[in-house]
Amino acid sequence: MRPTAWTWLKHLALFFIAFLTVTVAGSIQPFGSIPIFPEVQDPQNWTEGFNLLISLPALYFRLIFNTITGLFTDFELLKNGVYFSIPLLAILTAHEAGHYVACRLYGVDATLPYFIPMPPILSPAGTLGAFIKIVSPMPSRRAVFDIGVAGPIAGFIALVPVLIFGLLTMVQVSPEKVETANADLYFADPLLTQLLAKFIGVNLDFGKFNPFLAAAWVGMLVTSLNLIPSGQLDGGHAVYSIFGSRIHFWTGRVAFGVMALLSVLGWFLYSSPSGLLFTILLAVMMRVRHPEPLIDAPLDSRRKIVAVLTLLIFILCFVPFPIQVR
Repeated sequence: MRPTAWTWLKHLALFFIAFLTVTVAGSIQPFGSIPIFPEVQDPQNWTEGFNLLISLPALYFRLIFNTITGLFTDFELLKNGVYFSIPLLAILTAHEAGHYVACRLYGVDATLPYFIPMPPILSPAGTLGAFIKIVSPMPSRRAVFDIGVAGPIAGFIALVPVLIFGLLTMVQVSPEKVETANADLYFADPLLTQLLAKFIGVNLDFGKFNPFLAAAWVGMLVTSLNLIPSGQLDGGHAVYSIFGSRIHFWTGRVAFGVMALLSVLGWFLYSSPSGLLFTILLAVMMRVRHPEPLIDAPLDSRRKIVAVLTLLIFILCFVPFPIQVR
């Protein structure tokens, strides 16, 4: 399966649109400096709430228009936007390139990466990530494993230097400024961020979130979600290739139950609806049947070691309540 010139053009167009939406998203709160609807006051009655609802489209388009205009006139705003979009898209590209290269090595037909641009605010990062579509049977469980874990491993390798650079360039501020900057949202630090911050000597409690840290944070969130052992997520591929279809079936159900519980706890403890989106994703994944490989031979010990390392990546990147509303 060789991509044609039209195929390359289509995928590059999606990538370019994603670059634009992610750059705009990197300029708007919570990852950027431009506040969302600062002129809007909390409605005091049903009439004010209804008027606010019908005015939201106009407010949204004005915000996006002003942000795009600002990107052409304010160099600092543009710099912060691309400091977020370029590292994040590099992480996503590395992730999908890992899958794609592994497919080519095994002779498995797959599409080029589809990048998914999303309107900023509807998706705080301006994208829903990327994916490739596999269009031929998997030759073996070994191929299922290698293709599945190649993505998160490549993405993890790409995000680590972004995270380190973000920590090295983190500005230390006073506690009052930290509270002012993070008055509404708090992004929980994964274990990897905490360990690297201690090694570098950075105090996360008094550090100002910057675009590189934001890109790495989103990259770790995407990596951990993909490694959940369910359906045709990367973690689901790994579990299927190691333990077989029956264990894969039950790990998907357990993962759904755990995430549903975490979403409820996140709502009551932190007023955060983010867990609900992840629960819906896992509910969909449970309904997707995993394709059976042509050769059902067990994995060798080297790949089982790689599986343990992949589990370690999941532990380093996963946080139960990633976004907390104060």
